[in-house]
Amino acid sequence: MNVKRLKKLAMIIKLSLSNDGYKKAEYLKKHGNFKQFGDKNFWYPRIIPSDTELISIHNNVKVATDVYFCTHDVLHNLFNDETSGGGSKFSRYFGEIEIYDNVFIGARSTIMYNVKIGPNAIVAANSVVTKDVPEGAVVAGNPARIIGKYETIKFKRLK
Repeated sequence: MNVKRLKKLAMIIKLSLSNDGYKKAEYLKKHGNFKQFGDKNFWYPRIIPSDTELISIHNNVKVATDVYFCTHDVLHNLFNDETSGGGSKFSRYFGEIEIYDNVFIGARSTIMYNVKIGPNAIVAANSVVTKDVPEGAVVAGNPARIIGKYETIKFKRLK
């Protein structure tokens, strides 16, 4: 087993031992090798993204349980293994993910590569985010689409 896999396994074990999402986020900030990992974050997933160096998480980002960050696909394997002699013409396709300040990502959501989630946004549970989420938007569904505004949800929660 290579060093990168061992390190990831150790992180998964460490994160599994805690139920405190803030402590998990601090641990990831220190050891997770993300491209960027800001302050006041909350991390509850048990899964560590495979390519953390492609993920930027700014400040006050709250990530609920079982959120999946998909930084690549494996279509190159399909195309290269075609019986018609695809060879190894196709290379791995990957892209970055950026989550800006004051974002909530609901349980079991999937964030695809080449996506930016703007500041003050909410991603509802079980959403599949395939496109950029504009500032102040609430998105839901598969694929995720705008269903409301951040400020509206914030105001309703005050009541």
